[in-house]
Amino acid sequence: MILEVAILDVKSSLTAEFETAFKIASSIISSMPGYISHELQRCIENTNRYILLVRWQTLEDHTVGFRQSPEYQKWRALLHHFYDPFPIVEHYEVV
Repeated sequence: MILEVAILDVKSSLTAEFETAFKIASSIISSMPGYISHELQRCIENTNRYILLVRWQTLEDHTVGFRQSPEYQKWRALLHHFYDPFPIVEHYEVV
């Protein structure tokens, strides 16, 4: 299992819209091959910051299967305009 981690800094005036769009986008990512689960959490101290945790069966399920799919273009259109700056995404594995 691979854990994808992204810190999402959302433009402060758009957090409500982001959360609405993310609910729609959740159905996109959860339909992808290799997807296990995901969660979005909002920061208490910095309320326009979120952390996205996505569990994938393999790294390639995310980097190739999802990122190179037509579904990713829909995800991107729904969410990417909310971020400032654009998030860095990292992948982790159990040790």
